[in-house]
Amino acid sequence: MTTTRPLPEFVSHCLDLLASAGPCMAKRMFGGWGISTGGLTFAIIADLGDGERLWLKADATTLPTFEAAGCLPFVYTAKGKPMTLSYRAAPDDAMESSGLMRPWAHLALDAAVRAQAAKARAPRAKPAKQTNKK
Repeated sequence: MTTTRPLPEFVSHCLDLLASAGPCMAKRMFGGWGISTGGLTFAIIADLGDGERLWLKADATTLPTFEAAGCLPFVYTAKGKPMTLSYRAAPDDAMESSGLMRPWAHLALDAAVRAQAAKARAPRAKPAKQTNKK
């Protein structure tokens, strides 16, 4: 028999907020949560030391909008160096209602779609040729 634990309250709240982007699911990852729809991760929930926060996917197209709203970048420390991921904190006011989150959710989903398309277009590295030495 499989039992499913209920999601933490904050995770459920974020799923509700992001529902306008499509049917969302949360999956545990790296001590936080990845939120996806249609197989695309477009948001994460992580605690970078000041409590759990919702982070939305950003790219060169959406970054100016996130910056104009004062959305902080996702920066963590690895091996003593700051590392930045292409995610921005959700605006505080958008955390209050799905209506206010709707445009932000769609910006994040659009960035995830573009990232997936870029990966599909990227040339794959060819495996090195093996030589048979006799």
